[in-house]
Amino acid sequence: MSNAQKTTRVIGRKDEQERFGKALTSAESEFIAVYGRRRVGKTFLIREFFGPAIRFELTGMQGVSLRDQLANFASALAKAKGLREALQPPATWQEAFAQLERHIESLGAPAEGSKHVIFLDELPWLDTSRAKFCPALEHFWNSWASKRRDMLLVVCGSAASWMVKNLVEAKGGLHNRVTRKIRLLPFTLGETRAFLRSRGVDLTDYQVIELFMALGGVPHYLKMAEPGWSAAQIIDRTCFHPQGELRTEFDNLYASLFDKPAEHLAMVKALAKKPSGLTRTELLAAAGLPSGGTATGRLEELAESGFIQMSVPFGKREKDAVIRLADEFSLFHHAWIAPLGKKSADEGYWLKQRGSPKWRAWSGYAFENACLKHAPRIKAALGIGGVQTTEAPWRHAGSDAAPGAQIDLLIDRADGTISVCEMKFSEAPFTIDKSYAAELRQKRDTLRRITGTRKNIFLTMVTTFGIADNPYAKELVANSVVADELFRE
Repeated sequence: MSNAQKTTRVIGRKDEQERFGKALTSAESEFIAVYGRRRVGKTFLIREFFGPAIRFELTGMQGVSLRDQLANFASALAKAKGLREALQPPATWQEAFAQLERHIESLGAPAEGSKHVIFLDELPWLDTSRAKFCPALEHFWNSWASKRRDMLLVVCGSAASWMVKNLVEAKGGLHNRVTRKIRLLPFTLGETRAFLRSRGVDLTDYQVIELFMALGGVPHYLKMAEPGWSAAQIIDRTCFHPQGELRTEFDNLYASLFDKPAEHLAMVKALAKKPSGLTRTELLAAAGLPSGGTATGRLEELAESGFIQMSVPFGKREKDAVIRLADEFSLFHHAWIAPLGKKSADEGYWLKQRGSPKWRAWSGYAFENACLKHAPRIKAALGIGGVQTTEAPWRHAGSDAAPGAQIDLLIDRADGTISVCEMKFSEAPFTIDKSYAAELRQKRDTLRRITGTRKNIFLTMVTTFGIADNPYAKELVANSVVADELFRE
């Protein structure tokens, strides 16, 4: 694909680029909706892939009037036409799209194997109060663009809830009009390492994991890393320095995605205090929120934006789903940045925290979170990539029948086996001592007793540097997955 070959600056995103390529060369006009959290690289990917095929690009402006948005449209159209002076702004969005139609018609046919690409960025911001933007967009697509064979409308937005409600699951005239939807997620560990190396930042896998646990795979955050800095220095300078770029990022993050983020933030704060997750009932109680449709909507918005993950525990029903805070930066913010308040951290603050009891606790659950996101890599390392499986947590509160136990990742396999995964973050091979060995036996035995499963139960240790060879490891561990397996694509 000619366009895909040109995207040499794009790291990863193979599936997204393949879908873009198919849309560009299909026999009919296409309507693509791209959404994902702020700073994840949506605009960069679209511009890099489609390049000169973009005949018109408009970026919505946050918090401005309809008049300002239409003036912005006029400037964008003048630029597309190659004019030095701005055009007279249209009076309505319907008039604006009519002007855009005439511009595209004046261009003639696109190159063979391509289309005329129209790119509307930050689409939710264009939908100002009483602007009638969505009906105008609907009319533009249904009455003109979809009737051609050479149009590719790409719309993009960070407000995932708006994108899903008004486009992907639209009830009106745009119902089923989106031909392809792409939810762009942060980088995986492998993509994070490749991105850093492309910018001259060459860290060990251990330090890439440490950075990922704090910042996640968000390209914009990772851009702040400088060659010659360790992971600890990057975190220190971006999150704790008075002028650190991410010092106040959390406040902007949710405000840019949700019109009224107070309830979203209450849920995130409650989940940050319980990294292993909460049920819906537990979460609403901890957040001080009533149950009902509003809560359901907030949870769906957080899930669609990639901030939370919901998993049904092994042997349970959907109503028992466990909700976890999946966003690394939100977890990190609540653990380390928020407690500082407005106070400035001492120089080298993060470097001094490493190795402390609080750091060890945080790194433990942050590593677990990273492993859960890379469950397909764990499966591949176990040689069961092609086996049908269900990945889920499991917990038993404790009863007369068995003591309490918690498993964060249980892989229920179609080959009559259950892999119980234990994740441990350490700076050296992890040692299973007598106490931890007893805990592992208890988990295994409790799982079998409470669930009544007749499957094999194999313990898998997922660690940064493997496990130390000792009698406990030989007795209990069936499989060992080392962290470098998580980087494989």
